[in-house]
Amino acid sequence: MSLRNAYFLIFIVLLIDQLSKIYIKTNFVLGEEVNVFSWFKILFIENEGMAWGTEIPGAYGKLFLTVFRLIAVTAIGYWLWDASHKNSSNYLIVAIALILAGAFGNIIDSVFYGIIFDDSHNHLATLFSENPYGKVFHGKVVDMLYFPIIDGTFPSWLPFWGGTDFKFFNAIFNVADMAISTGVGILIVFNKKAFHHQNV
Repeated sequence: MSLRNAYFLIFIVLLIDQLSKIYIKTNFVLGEEVNVFSWFKILFIENEGMAWGTEIPGAYGKLFLTVFRLIAVTAIGYWLWDASHKNSSNYLIVAIALILAGAFGNIIDSVFYGIIFDDSHNHLATLFSENPYGKVFHGKVVDMLYFPIIDGTFPSWLPFWGGTDFKFFNAIFNVADMAISTGVGILIVFNKKAFHHQNV
């Protein structure tokens, strides 16, 4: 795959990611939920930190995370450029492009959303609001895809967890997260093909 095609893939993923997030922000109140199927819901949440809602404590935790993401995206971008110029396999280039697109998609939220949206608590957010909820580098990542495929209760005879509710899969994510997971999945499943060098 050429670098130009890789950039086009990144652009498409970013476009879908940002359009979906902007739609959710301007049409859903925080915490609002819509059932698409019994096993698929749209549930609007905002992620303050890393995956699974993990946060870095302290006043500068969010800033550190955003700066780290920017450094990581720069490194991934160089990796994509290098892989393309070394005529690496399409598996590797597609995987890197998806990871880069996903990482960049969430960075856009972290860097800009705090200064272009007002908050989503109890009302719909406004794009390019005069009263933004945060500041640059302190935006919240928008998540909305929820797949509670199994929603039930552990049997009462089960030690420790008996009688407690459980859900599988209970993570809430976005298109950017899907791109990153798909890219990493390609590297794991097609490892030998991805890192097989093609001679020029």
